[in-house]
Order: sequence, then structure tokens, then C-alpha cells
Amino acid sequence: MSRSFKMAGALLIAAMLVVSGCGNNKENNTAGGNASGGAATDSKAIAKIKERGKLLVGVKYDTRLFGLKDPATGKVDGFDVDISKAIAKKILGDENAIELKEVTSKTRIPMLNNGEIDMVVATMTITEERKKEVDFSDVYFQAGQSLLVKKGSPITGLESVTKDTKILGSKGATSIKNIKEKVPGVTVLEFDNYQDAFSALKAGQGDALTTDDAILYGMASQDPGFEVVGKPFTDEPYGIAVQKGNTDVVQAINDTLAELKSNGEYDAIYTKWIGKAPAQ
Repeated sequence: MSRSFKMAGALLIAAMLVVSGCGNNKENNTAGGNASGGAATDSKAIAKIKERGKLLVGVKYDTRLFGLKDPATGKVDGFDVDISKAIAKKILGDENAIELKEVTSKTRIPMLNNGEIDMVVATMTITEERKKEVDFSDVYFQAGQSLLVKKGSPITGLESVTKDTKILGSKGATSIKNIKEKVPGVTVLEFDNYQDAFSALKAGQGDALTTDDAILYGMASQDPGFEVVGKPFTDEPYGIAVQKGNTDVVQAINDTLAELKSNGEYDAIYTKWIGKAPAQ
């Protein structure tokens, strides 16, 4: 065999090794890309929840129909609580393997990202801005922003609100931003939670309270002297929030929601708290 032929063979083998190496590197780079935040990544958050044996859920304690704490018994009940129990049953096999922690519109994202809770189930509207901080489940409740006023009020809807109207709301809620955009220059007083805002409305500190209609109906049910007026003027899809990257938790939540809707349990929970079946 000639020397030149041997050299050619060696070069051919070397080239094949380089190509093979490049192929392996490409595979490794693709896998690394998924591991660094791709949708297929398993964050192992579910494993941590199972190891703990308890699901930590942030819910509101002041929002009738969704999450309200009974001061006499200390029990928290509502639509969000029942959904949370269903998720706990899906993940841990026991709806009672759950610990509820109070959150407000202002504290829920910090508490989630500090690791104090596994998820937020607290009338939280899915927005592009919030998606930068947390990951969301599918929509689990469809609401719309409206106004709560004292019966006989001249305010009959958004069209009645002017910059001289005094609006009450909750800190950190999207409803504050929305009303300011709808009525430039309007006066807004912000409170730590909805019950404080409702108390202020009853005390005459404002003309109307604004947030999602579902929450307002809960307030109106507490006091027949108040009513929800006008048509909803925003679209408020509620989602369940988890830490960014916890794709396994999002999947477990979405699987739970799909099962609840397919077997009729979602409609039962909705009717139990809202008083009617969800719109189809």
C-alpha cells in the first residue's frame, strides 16, 4: 500500500470522527437547551411536594365566594379552596394534604417566589406582565371587572364614573390600573385587602369599589344595601400561578382542571359558590 494512500485513509477516518463528534455535541447542546428552561423540563417540584407530604397554597382570606376565613372557626372556604383541594388530591391522593396560607393581591407573587407556597390560587388574573414573574396554569375561572355601589347611587356603570368620582380598590390588583386607564385622572384609594376597601365604602369614604364582578357579588351578598352595577368592562381570566420553570406543577394543575371539567366536578364547584352553572 502506498504512503499517499495510507495518508488519505487516515484523513478520511479523522474526518469521520470529527463529523461524529459534531453530531454528539449537537445532541448534547439540544438537551442542554431543554434543561435550561425548555417546556419539556421536569423541575422536580412535584417530587419535593410529595416528599413534604403537603401542598402549600396561597389563597385569599377576605374574598367571599373564593376564599373567606370564618373568624369563629378559623376555617377558610370558597371556590379557590375547593379547586386547591382537588389539586392536592391529584398530586398527593388526599384533598386534606394541604396547608392554606393567606395572601393578598400585593403579597402573593413575593410569597410564591420566596418559596413560602407552592402555588397561588387567589383570583389572580393572567397578564403578560405577570407572566414575566410567574408561570400560569390554564384559565380556571372567567371574570370581568365591574363596580360595587350603595343602592340608589348615581353611578350605574363605568359611563357614570368621572375624574371626580372616588374609587376604592385593593393594592396590587389589576383593577386599579384598569380603572385609571378607563377614566384618566380618577381618584383611587388603595387598601391592603378587599374587606378593608368594602368597609371604607360602607363608611362613605368612596363612591364605588372596583374589582372583578365575581368578587363584588360576594361582597353584595354580605350587605343587601349594596349592588353591582353596569356591564363588566374588562376580561379577567383567572390562572393558578407557580414559580417560573415548575412545569411539572403546571402540568399537574392543568390535568386536574381538565379532569374536573370532564367529569362534571368543576360545574358542581362553580354552582356551589357562584350560584349558577358556568357559561358555556
